[in-house]
Amino acid sequence: MKEKVYGEAVHYMKTFSITDIGMCRKMNQDYCYTSELPVGNLPNLFIVADGMGGHNAGEYASRYTVETIVRVAEASAKSRPADIIEEAVKKANEELIKKAAQDTSMWGMGTTVVTAVISGNRLYAANVGDSRLYIVNEQMRQITRDHSYVEEMIRRGELDREAARLHPNKNIITRAVGVMEEIQIDFFETDIGFGDEILLCSDGLTNMVEDEDIRRIVKGQRDTAEKAERLVLAANQNGGRDNITVVVIDPLFDGV
Repeated sequence: MKEKVYGEAVHYMKTFSITDIGMCRKMNQDYCYTSELPVGNLPNLFIVADGMGGHNAGEYASRYTVETIVRVAEASAKSRPADIIEEAVKKANEELIKKAAQDTSMWGMGTTVVTAVISGNRLYAANVGDSRLYIVNEQMRQITRDHSYVEEMIRRGELDREAARLHPNKNIITRAVGVMEEIQIDFFETDIGFGDEILLCSDGLTNMVEDEDIRRIVKGQRDTAEKAERLVLAANQNGGRDNITVVVIDPLFDGV
């Protein structure tokens, strides 16, 4: 637990991250990164990526994307979190496409990515794909928006959310890093307050555990490590059909 001062808030931030292969996969194509300390001009940085592609391509895509985001953020002269993340994700996208063109074993690789930055009582988030960021308190509030075939059906009114959980095409994503030269990134900005906890996760969690069960687990434990570990346990107990990655952030405020 480290004390940091940004803006008008003093943060005593507790964080914990965990990634697990799940019960069915032969390799873990998820990758995550957390830093409570500054990364370049960012006051902190949290990332989850869920790779896709045959052989080792998905594993490479997620790890390389996260490492590139961190590297570019460290060197960026920009100041706004959204500008820094946009620069970093676009660089990762460009380099993954080049790598796939040079190595046929990497053809078709890509990755989702979701990022979070906390400054004062303000949360900055960005995502590509269907890895998610939630604010968890008395309710579960999804801040990011999935880029997936099923989500598009929900928006068009062709499918409700309950049916979407069981849809055979729920894992088809419509945006990913490393797939198209022009990448679209969604950005979000919102206040966080007393009792709010932040959850970043891959769909290996959300496809296996209902939102209310996730909320109950997060709010039912005192320690961030236990929250994250119990989320992974619940996903595996429900079948663990995919890799599972969870980042839990508990920002405690003084003077907000």
